[in-house]
Amino acid sequence: MIHGKLYLIPTPLGGEPEDSLPLGNIEVIRSLDEFIVEDERTARRFLATLDLKRPIKELQFRRLSEHTRESEFLGLLKSLQNGKSVGLLSEAGCPCVADPGSSLVRLAHEKGIEVVPLVGPSSILLALMASGLNGQSFAFVGYLPKERSARIRRIHELESLVRRQGQTQLFIETPYRNNHMLEDLLGQLEPHTRLCLAVEVGSPKAWIQTKTVAEWLKKAPDLNGRPTMFAIGS
Repeated sequence: MIHGKLYLIPTPLGGEPEDSLPLGNIEVIRSLDEFIVEDERTARRFLATLDLKRPIKELQFRRLSEHTRESEFLGLLKSLQNGKSVGLLSEAGCPCVADPGSSLVRLAHEKGIEVVPLVGPSSILLALMASGLNGQSFAFVGYLPKERSARIRRIHELESLVRRQGQTQLFIETPYRNNHMLEDLLGQLEPHTRLCLAVEVGSPKAWIQTKTVAEWLKKAPDLNGRPTMFAIGS
């Protein structure tokens, strides 16, 4: 039996789809009528901007979130195993990168389903590109611990990696806790450590700046509620 293809479809971080997505992506999306999504409402809003060949109400949506049990994954792949191609849509940015989906993709490989990643925006790579920090050796470490003492220990561990290996360390925080994160970074990192703040990357409100901790201490920005990628390096 010929399986369908699982397309990994990035979505804009902000602005209009044509600003960050190749035309080829949009043509692939228009060819599909079934999508695996984290949030159906967000997916419908995005798809409604693409001048699809069929009404949104005719599309099928299957939910995949951090709460989806692995026992449900096989059901998500059923259409693919029956020869139908399906799109896996990210909430924002690239699927499976700081987003649910990697376990489903792993199962797709095990079942012999072709996985096709499409080009699109990634806040991680965009921040790294613009940071001026080491792009030859870097790590994205996700969220740091919520508990403050554990978070401070982790900050020191990451700074140690920067010092010993020259490896850029990237991480994120829930937007409403960004100022607490920034406060701890500026209070714990060495004055000469470089800190990049990549704020609302990919949107019209985006700004990205890299300064030493000593320089940031002169005037720290208000990051509350603004999606931010943090990166530290030498």
